[in-house]
Amino acid sequence: MSQPDRALNPSGTQIATDTELPSQTTLIPHSQQPLVIRTYPSTSQLDKSIQYAASAQEKWERVPLSRRIEIGRRFTEEFGNMKDEIPLELSLQMGRPVSQVPGEIRGTLERANYMLSIAESALADVSLADTDKPGFRRFIKRVPLGVVLVVAPWNYPFLVMINSVLPALIAGNAVIIKPSPQTPLAAERLASAFHKAGVPRDLLQVIHLSPELTSAAVKHPLVDFVSFTGSVSGGRAVDIAAAEAEGFKGVGLELGGKDPAYVRADANLDYTVPELVDGAFFNSGQSCCAVERIYVHEAIFDEFVSRFVELTKKYRLGDPTEASTNLGPVVSVASAERIRKQVEDAIAAGAKPLIPEQLFAAAKPGTAYVAPQVLIDVNHTMDIMKEETFGPVVGIQKVVADEEAIALMNDSPYGLTASVWTDAEAHPESEAAFLQIVDELRTGTVFLNRCDYLDPALAWTGVKNSGRGVSLSKFGYDQLTRAKSVHMKIKTAQ
Repeated sequence: MSQPDRALNPSGTQIATDTELPSQTTLIPHSQQPLVIRTYPSTSQLDKSIQYAASAQEKWERVPLSRRIEIGRRFTEEFGNMKDEIPLELSLQMGRPVSQVPGEIRGTLERANYMLSIAESALADVSLADTDKPGFRRFIKRVPLGVVLVVAPWNYPFLVMINSVLPALIAGNAVIIKPSPQTPLAAERLASAFHKAGVPRDLLQVIHLSPELTSAAVKHPLVDFVSFTGSVSGGRAVDIAAAEAEGFKGVGLELGGKDPAYVRADANLDYTVPELVDGAFFNSGQSCCAVERIYVHEAIFDEFVSRFVELTKKYRLGDPTEASTNLGPVVSVASAERIRKQVEDAIAAGAKPLIPEQLFAAAKPGTAYVAPQVLIDVNHTMDIMKEETFGPVVGIQKVVADEEAIALMNDSPYGLTASVWTDAEAHPESEAAFLQIVDELRTGTVFLNRCDYLDPALAWTGVKNSGRGVSLSKFGYDQLTRAKSVHMKIKTAQ
């Protein structure tokens, strides 16, 4: 297929014209009805698309940084203009209540604007003039990697894509987005906003791929870096594919989480309980940094649990396209069944459920609706406290001191975020205790009195099975560029 003949859908996304090629179907979570179908490219079409991206990148890196930033700012305008079209479209793809989608739009713009605001300084040459010898000049440049493959998830598609797509483009790279089959329209819409802003179509492409084609794209010699967000098993498959490729390419992995919260004895429960209920159940718990396990000091355990349960009972589980709904389905029937099984196993092992399922009539077997659940009498022999749930379920465990809480928080194969809740404003010693806890936790981010939020000025990173690499902050630009040293001996006369 020659370049001018390539088929494009209205968003500028490349699609295959061979109707016999395999395809994917996106099901609406709450109705299980088909929403959209996307056809996969052939291997040769994928190869050509990557070649087009590499060719476009060679031109794009010569575009002045100031111009790239200008186009990035225009993108934020174009994306902002779509704010009324996105909520229903995203809700139908992955099930989040329409009332909660605007927060993702605002967050996407917040991250984009911050990364644009620091681009000049983050990508500037590093001068060594202070230590240069007479007649010498040395500096370090940040140069683009080439073609970046972004394998994006469905749970927060815009927020996760912007973390890599925008800084990669601003740094001078080409980007190929491989979206989740659950949220193909989100990637197409994001690309459309960039294209309207002036990003060349070959430079930024959305290509829908099967697992086999994804592996082929990872291994492609013209793909220089892979940014993957998803499951541990998916990340491992990407990492293996990259290792098997010719040459050596970078891989950034943002994987699972089993994020803990610790509520100290002096926590303000009027503030803390609503924050943690939201941190556990927003987006039906389908966030890599959702609060999935809570450790509460024994002095306030009973009161904390009572308040937590009462708030949880007030959720309205139902059709996510209705404005009154604040808890939607999980992404699929299979996911719902997996979550129910984890809860059932915990109860069989001795955990006590505190939320009667009959309060949530929509939560029936065979559907993607899962009732929120709060479990006590839990321990670390149960998967509910060790393995990622990715659903509206939280286990709450009693502890007697900071030391016990720290040990339990660290007793996990994951390390993405952790939060500590204590009255640091009224008690300076509590802030000191928090900072001591920070030093002992093995995790990527530690929050005080907040959770489930990414500040774009901070490095977003994880340890253990939560992955490796960095997005956001100035370090996000470092991951998407490479250092190029320049060593000049100017004075050569003796």
